[in-house]
Amino acid sequence: MAAVVVLGSVNVDLVVAGARLPRAGETVTGGRFDRHHGGKGGNQAVAAARALRYGPAHGSVAIVGAVGDDDLGQEAIATLEAEGVDCSALAVRQGMATGVALIVVDEAGENQIAVAPGANATLLPAEVEKALARLLGPESVLLACLEVPIDAVLAGALAARAVGACFVLNPAPAQQVPFDLLRLAGVVTPNEHEVSCLIHRQAGAGASGSARPAGSPEDDARALCTRLPGLWCVVTLGGRGAFVVGPETPEGSHAAALSVHPVDTTGAGDALNGALAAALAEGRTLREAVARGVVAGGLATARIGAREAIPLREEIDRAGAGEAVGRLEGGR
Repeated sequence: MAAVVVLGSVNVDLVVAGARLPRAGETVTGGRFDRHHGGKGGNQAVAAARALRYGPAHGSVAIVGAVGDDDLGQEAIATLEAEGVDCSALAVRQGMATGVALIVVDEAGENQIAVAPGANATLLPAEVEKALARLLGPESVLLACLEVPIDAVLAGALAARAVGACFVLNPAPAQQVPFDLLRLAGVVTPNEHEVSCLIHRQAGAGASGSARPAGSPEDDARALCTRLPGLWCVVTLGGRGAFVVGPETPEGSHAAALSVHPVDTTGAGDALNGALAAALAEGRTLREAVARGVVAGGLATARIGAREAIPLREEIDRAGAGEAVGRLEGGR
């Protein structure tokens, strides 16, 4: 059994860093090119592995997903294994390409991303069920994103429910999410745009779900938790930290962001999600897990690269993750 199992995508990131982001139809020259290993699933698995490193659950992270049988796929597996991630449930698709993300980053750290999913789009529910049957236990945390097929994520959520594992859903990239999937989540971790999609364009929500006018991220999170009693919603707010609402705090509370100079926000959400899942797997409270996630996400923005920027356990501790718990402010 693994402490953290990540169900998600594995990509290679092709990154151009320039002065500013191009507008529609515009070419911006003078940038710098780099290639990095990425994908939300791969990044989150590495983030969890680094957050657990040399702790009680060191080396207990696995990933479920798919790569192509090309050179990029072989490199992706080798890179994940070097981080201590169990890749035995990472399928290799014959004759298919590994997923690729094209990323443009400006000098302020903002980004634009286009993704060709490749093998990620082929992950099957039966494969997920088979893998999780041996990887998940009642003390495990399953963390899933939406860069793989929804039916595969739903299969994972049902498997987690069957064994009593905690299911954390990172509903990214933003899209309609079946109500049946949300009902299975213990924690959902959208950003500001994604939480709006969850409450206003939720699949199966009916006319009332699609017609409701947009509110603040905090209002949307409260509305989502009202609709789904028992759910914890952690809305990531970038430079403003995160907002947490759930059964014990129906009004919600804010977790203040770490004070850093951001240079690249590409992997911040993945760092936050991986560290949060790792903290829950160690038996920490949700408040502690959110605090550690916010610190990890903040540290990740201070360095170039999505995966390269993900902090280690000792860096999260050194940056004051313990003190960050006290920065969770109640109320609106």
